[in-house]
Amino acid sequence: MGWLINFLHTLAERIAKGYKKKLYILGALIVFIVVFASGISGWLIERLFLLLEPKNQFFSTIFFIFILSSSLAYKSLRKGIFEVINLIKQENSTDKIHLAREKLSFIVGRDVENLSENEILRAIAETASENSVDGVFAPLFWMFLGTIFWQFSTCLPGPLAMAWFYKASSTIDSMLGYKEGNLRWLGFTGAKLDDLLTWIPSRIVLLSLPFCCRPKHSILRTIKYAWRDGLLDSSPNSGISEAIFAYCAKVRMGGVNFYKGKKKIKATIAKSCPIATITSIKRILNLNIRLQIVWLLGMYLISQSLK
Repeated sequence: MGWLINFLHTLAERIAKGYKKKLYILGALIVFIVVFASGISGWLIERLFLLLEPKNQFFSTIFFIFILSSSLAYKSLRKGIFEVINLIKQENSTDKIHLAREKLSFIVGRDVENLSENEILRAIAETASENSVDGVFAPLFWMFLGTIFWQFSTCLPGPLAMAWFYKASSTIDSMLGYKEGNLRWLGFTGAKLDDLLTWIPSRIVLLSLPFCCRPKHSILRTIKYAWRDGLLDSSPNSGISEAIFAYCAKVRMGGVNFYKGKKKIKATIAKSCPIATITSIKRILNLNIRLQIVWLLGMYLISQSLK
């Protein structure tokens, strides 16, 4: 997906030559090509799985589950986070903050050159919360929707096709969805599609995550406060994702960030909670695992009830 997006991005820039309308059209075309190619690739692999399953059910199922798991980014998210945390925990290293900033730059979009240790930990907490939805729960939701489609007909797009459909949109947004230069127009369609596809999963996370922890307030108040704080963010989804993890993990988020030298002030979330620490970041990751278990159990029960 990344290679195809880069190729089409370069080609679109050459064709559009900076013209706004052409960039809008070519951006929409990039979305159509990448999303369609990803979805149809997943659908073809599903045809292969359904063809081979009766002949060797065990190995074909293991292979299919392995391919499905590639759509979930929890392992890579956790690995990236702990690489930064382990550098911060080094007691006798004079370069630990510098090295931690370098590692952090691979998993966040903000400027990291001048971040203090506290700001590094806040950045990790925020990206762990936001990417839990983008990288894990939104793909899980679309996988589940594909599973429901198969209840009606196996000719329809299944879990892999739907997961790759979503991942294509998410990848386009992460590579082109910036409000700067030509990307303001070229990445517009991809950013809006990603917002649309993440809208429902982010709100299901909002409603279900408090059941996986012992929140400071009641479950209903936790949801209410997270909804209130999340709506202050310019993004329709990332603010809500960060807010519900902030209240459930009891960690304050938001503040001043810099993106390519430009200052951006994000609303403070969960003001009454303490600032981010390594312990609170681990709580966010543990909440992620608990919620995955809850979702998988719920999806299994719903799919069984529809048979």
